[in-house]
Amino acid sequence: MTATTDGSTGALPPRAAAATDSTTVPLPPAGAGSGTATAAERATARAVEHLLSRQDSRGWWKGDLETNVTMDAEDLLLRQFLGIQDERITRAAARFIRSQRRPDGTWATFRGGPAELSATIEAYVALKLAGDDPEAPHMAATSRWIREQGGIAGARVFTRIWLALFGWWKWDDLPELPPELMFLPKWFPLNIYDFGCWARQTIVPLSIVSALRPVRPAPFALDELHTDPARPNPPRPLAPALGWDGVFQRLDKALHRYRKFPVRPLRRAALDSAARWIIERQENDGSWGGIQPPAVYSVIALHLLGYDLDHPVLRAGLESLDRFAVWREDEPPGPGGGEGGPVRMVEACQSPVWDTCLATIALADAGVPADHPALVKAADWMLDEQILRSGDWAVRRPELPPGGWAFEFHNDNYPDIDDTAEVVLALKRVRHPDPGRLEAAVRRAARWTAGMQSRNGAWGAFDADNTSPFPNRLPFCDFGEVIDPPSADVTAHVVEMLAVLGRQHDPRARRGIEWLLGEQEANGGWFGRWGVNYLYGTGSVVPALVAAGIPASHPAVRRAVRWLESVQNDDGGWGEDLRSYRDPEWIGRGASTASQTAWALMALLAAGEREGKAVERGVAWLVETQRADGSWDEPEFTGTGFPWDFSINYHLYRQVFPVTALGRYVHGEPFAPGHLEA
Repeated sequence: MTATTDGSTGALPPRAAAATDSTTVPLPPAGAGSGTATAAERATARAVEHLLSRQDSRGWWKGDLETNVTMDAEDLLLRQFLGIQDERITRAAARFIRSQRRPDGTWATFRGGPAELSATIEAYVALKLAGDDPEAPHMAATSRWIREQGGIAGARVFTRIWLALFGWWKWDDLPELPPELMFLPKWFPLNIYDFGCWARQTIVPLSIVSALRPVRPAPFALDELHTDPARPNPPRPLAPALGWDGVFQRLDKALHRYRKFPVRPLRRAALDSAARWIIERQENDGSWGGIQPPAVYSVIALHLLGYDLDHPVLRAGLESLDRFAVWREDEPPGPGGGEGGPVRMVEACQSPVWDTCLATIALADAGVPADHPALVKAADWMLDEQILRSGDWAVRRPELPPGGWAFEFHNDNYPDIDDTAEVVLALKRVRHPDPGRLEAAVRRAARWTAGMQSRNGAWGAFDADNTSPFPNRLPFCDFGEVIDPPSADVTAHVVEMLAVLGRQHDPRARRGIEWLLGEQEANGGWFGRWGVNYLYGTGSVVPALVAAGIPASHPAVRRAVRWLESVQNDDGGWGEDLRSYRDPEWIGRGASTASQTAWALMALLAAGEREGKAVERGVAWLVETQRADGSWDEPEFTGTGFPWDFSINYHLYRQVFPVTALGRYVHGEPFAPGHLEA
């Protein structure tokens, strides 16, 4: 086994032993059975108290949403491009970027992950903007590693776009993205609604940027990041003529030729159409879709079209970007050196609706009374957040009345199916003083969610039938998922919602169940699209199937139980590394984490395994690793934006899911088959 420079290993980990410190709460000296139950009760009570203390006075919960340093680097690049640099922000952002640097001078996109070229390039450029000397040891080590990996030429398209904005890369050597895409009809391949909503919100403004090809004077050169500074833009290898990659490469060449001689009135109309599309989708808080990257590109695109920075649209957009920043005071110097002081981390998005519904479920399942003021206040806030107007989802479902919830504070254009299903599950646990209001909201949500079912019987996150095979083939789309096909975790949450509403025999629910049963992997688990990975998928699907009436003795449930038992770590917990998205040998393997242990326990408890050894050991692990304040540590990334390419550490996952699992262990399953609410 060879250790990497950041202390992680490139080989599969052994079943990990739990790390403890002086703040952990030990198990009582009692034996198994009642001793574990007593310890779990005490741990649940501490965790409930901690979670209640974190509720905002307005009713919501929100944990930090940590991704990787490209968010912070691109924020500094945006400020440089617009000429709105702020010394305090620059210094604080640089401190955070340095703090995430690995000892070998590189950056990863998740804790313990391998070095990633594009993230490392963007971090290096950001630190150089912040004044770090390229000859300093930490910077020289980084530039040397970048050259060894092929230099800037090896970076993804989005990184090279940022560099092209300053003349560090040639626009001619980037794939074309013409704004005339706006005019493709909705039935035509590669129209903007063939892309997932997050990609759509990014591609439309980038089509403006691509058409206008701006270059702002660079404050310095980046020759040290090229393998050959005299030939910084080496040609990309040609794809085979036969096959889709070759087809799309030839299409890109044709678009480059068209760019030289465009139909000018058509180009002008396309730019105007794209600008209108962007402005119409700006949220009330000034953001776009509640996500940082589309907001950044929308601000750049509109500014290039002549909107000055004091225009209300741009002013609101820039103010919204400041709200993505999380400040932490008095941090020590990071591995890259430099002075200590405040650090500034940029969130890719914010998750209050998701965090609030999960916290409500957790507290209710942990025994908090259904009419507790905290739960009623949370329900009131969620009810106020229901979206009652149509968004882009209506392109595929024009006759469907609205009624969903989004992930963020402000995102009325893009409610999502996953949040909506979980909000309904949360609301059904609350005894609200106005039950009519609550039930009306639930009915609207259930109608909208059921109506978003895709043709194959399953559900995606934001759109129905967003499954075109073409967007991922575009040379422009070399990073992450750009479509939104149905997934097992989202479908499971919808099936569970329908079951809790007494609709487990509805044809839509039955089709969803059939799809889930057909998606089970040979190992017994389910793929996790929005969480890492098979532990998340399996922890979502098994409770849903059982709630919908699938007996615990069903072969699919028994296979899932056997798989979960087989991947339990020696310390009693469960963990799964993000490398499982690329390497099957990592499936179910990784250091134990609080959230992933909870997911496994939620599945096992739903399958009737409360008295089993695996459950007892998993509960004991949660008890042993709980901190004195009732919380858990979890530096690992267990959330997923794009499988492998974009990972998330939801800072509230380490709390809400253990509370849910412990609560169900102590109090039993909340919705047992045969006791589902009508």
